[in-house]
Amino acid sequence: MIRITELRLPINHAPEELGAAILKRLDLTTKDLVSFEVYKRSYDARKNVSLAFIYTIDLSVKDEEALLKRFTNDVHIRPSPDTSYHFVAKAPESIVQGNALRPVVIGFGPCGIFAALVLAQMGFKPIVLERGKPVRERTQDTWGLWRKNILNPESNVQFGEGGAGTFSDGKLYSQIKDPKFYGRKVIHEFIKAGAPEEIRYVAKPHIGTFRLVGVVEKMRQEIINLGGEIRFSQKVVGFDIQNDHIVGVKIEGHADLPANHVVLALGHSARDTFEALHRDGVYMEAKPFSVGFRIEHPQSLIDKARLGPHAGNELIGAADYKLVHHAKNGRAVYSFCMCPGGTVVAAASEPNRVVTNGMSQYSRNERNANAGIVVGITPEDFPGGPLAGIEFQRALESKAFVLGGSNYEAPGQLVGDFLEGKASTEFGTVIPSYKPGVHLTDLAEALPPYAIEAIREALPVFEKQIKGFSMKDAVLTGIETRTSSPLRITRGPNFQSLNIKGLYPAGEGAGYAGGILSAGVDGIKVAEALALDCLSQ
Repeated sequence: MIRITELRLPINHAPEELGAAILKRLDLTTKDLVSFEVYKRSYDARKNVSLAFIYTIDLSVKDEEALLKRFTNDVHIRPSPDTSYHFVAKAPESIVQGNALRPVVIGFGPCGIFAALVLAQMGFKPIVLERGKPVRERTQDTWGLWRKNILNPESNVQFGEGGAGTFSDGKLYSQIKDPKFYGRKVIHEFIKAGAPEEIRYVAKPHIGTFRLVGVVEKMRQEIINLGGEIRFSQKVVGFDIQNDHIVGVKIEGHADLPANHVVLALGHSARDTFEALHRDGVYMEAKPFSVGFRIEHPQSLIDKARLGPHAGNELIGAADYKLVHHAKNGRAVYSFCMCPGGTVVAAASEPNRVVTNGMSQYSRNERNANAGIVVGITPEDFPGGPLAGIEFQRALESKAFVLGGSNYEAPGQLVGDFLEGKASTEFGTVIPSYKPGVHLTDLAEALPPYAIEAIREALPVFEKQIKGFSMKDAVLTGIETRTSSPLRITRGPNFQSLNIKGLYPAGEGAGYAGGILSAGVDGIKVAEALALDCLSQ
């Protein structure tokens, strides 16, 4: 295959014009071109240039060697890299025949799904333990908090099939280094399970919550069809460790499950499981994370600021942004998990605490844009050991619960009032999307003073990049605390825990991913390491 990069066409071009542009670029006739596919498509929406799509194309021609020789000096025409996925192992007969312990995956979010899927595809018949419910039942429980102020601690935005990524924007892009193209494997499996074909090539792919529900169900069924097993409502409460090796897991209300290979795909909010791991002697350490608020603007304002005359073009869709500011007090303030045309959602997983997150549907056509505006903190801010970050989060979430009225409404404040240091009393032109509701107050009490100071400094700076960002009627909603795991379950180069053999910390909860794509990639890597270890024994 041959790859062409930087192939530019007007954004409203007809489908057949792409093939014609390829022939023109390579100076070929139709009979010379065997096939082609779009590897990547981005857009150029700079204000002073013509609106255009920019393509990367993989193609096959009758005489590839001659063509490559003809374009030896053209950096935009090169051989295509092999992006196909190759399994590293096949399950030993002892597992296939049921004469050996099957690997166990704890957690069925993006990391756990892909760890279990790849293990199943290699024949290892994994057992998945998920503390929450199947995704459709879980969705009903989540709506119970959003509509009725009723929290189910075991079935919510954080816990249940699909993990926290199900109730998000469904973003499928990441800044991780991926030389083996594991991300393509993740995308391929999503498409196979019903995700839109376009996520294979658009520059910033996303699926959206409602579509993710059906996709997750189909991936679960494939694991089952391949001999895997998904056990819902099975909460792991302890670990059987002997001679520094995992030999089993303890499940609330069920018999212990023997296991000598266990993947910890817990997600960043499995606080009780983190405590159990620490109690049982698994090595972990505190790590940095961030806290802050959600900010909401009219999506039309963001579109105009980011896309100028191209705002509202349906072929581009809703605009996003990424912002960062280094405050004078040494704190970094940045936008996190930006959700174009989305909503702010209640994401608590423990009673009497308030947590926010952002979510978008595939269409991204809600009135408001939202993003976390968060401040980086380090273990020096919460001394006390590996679990101290959890207590730091809990204290902030409990305070937010009280500031919001102690009924799961979230505390909120208009940006203008926040910058002036006074409590808000009524909404302006921006109506917040958070359900069950937003209680206006003074958010200065919701975060440590250094965080409030840094955000107050950053908002006017962000205004210089996005006109209207610090508009008085924009709404801040508290509190964002689950940007990433507050600890790392440290692992070695073999992907196993530093001090417990057979235990594989993975994904966002273990401190090795951030988002759906990177969590899925990490799940694949851990599955491969586990498979190779099984074969070596």
